[in-house]
Amino acid sequence: MIRFQIDKFITYVEGTDEQVRRYAIDPAGYVAEWVQRGAAARTPIPDGGPLSPAARDALSKVDYAALYRMGAHPYVLWHFTEAVLVWAGDLAWAELKEQFRAAVAGAGYPDFAT
Repeated sequence: MIRFQIDKFITYVEGTDEQVRRYAIDPAGYVAEWVQRGAAARTPIPDGGPLSPAARDALSKVDYAALYRMGAHPYVLWHFTEAVLVWAGDLAWAELKEQFRAAVAGAGYPDFAT
C-alpha cells in the first residue's frame, strides 16, 4: 500500500504544471493537504490519501533517494523529481541527473512484487 500511495501522490503532482508549482512552493504543506483531503473524502478514489510517516517525511523534503528505497516507481519518481526541482530552479537538469543517479545507486533496483 505504501508504494501505491507514493506513486499515486507523485503521479498526481506531476500531472499538471499547477500541481507542480503548488508542491514546489511548499512541499510539506502540500503533503498535509493531500492527507487531509484523503481523510475527508467521500468518493471511492479521492485526490488524497493516507501516507506512512516515512513517506510523509520524504515527500515533505523531496527526498527522492528515500522514496526510491521505499519502492516508488523509478520512471515516475524521476519525472516527478525533475519537474519539481528543475521547475523550481533549484537545480539544472544535468546536475539533478548526476545527483539522482548517485543518490539511488546504493539502493539497487527495488523489488516491485506486490
